[in-house]
Amino acid sequence: VQLKGEKTILLTTHYMDEADFLADRIGIMDEGKIVALGTSTELKTSMLEKHTMIIYAWNLTQKAIDEMRSQYAEVEVTNGTMSITDKQLDFKEIVDRLHSSGVVVRSAYIKEPTLDDVFLHITGKELRE
Repeated sequence: VQLKGEKTILLTTHYMDEADFLADRIGIMDEGKIVALGTSTELKTSMLEKHTMIIYAWNLTQKAIDEMRSQYAEVEVTNGTMSITDKQLDFKEIVDRLHSSGVVVRSAYIKEPTLDDVFLHITGKELRE
């Protein structure tokens, strides 16, 4: 669709993926008030203060888990998957520490924040339909 001149289309949705894909600017409302406004990228980068690294590993020992917990704000482990959340994450350092503890890292990545994450961070609430 090509619009001529300046046009505004107002889209209301509870589906943050839809808003992320379709909208140039996004306003987040909570209890009838706009609590955040900006592009998807602006909202994701400015509103979230922490980053999350997801690690799929074999041989995750309690020693390795305890070491990560002593270094980072939030560490969760479920079925061989470790999630580390903190303000600063050094990807290489984390993988190297795990390797030195005998952990085999199958794959690891930094989780990109979503608009759902932004909404939860700003409002403290899950999205409701």
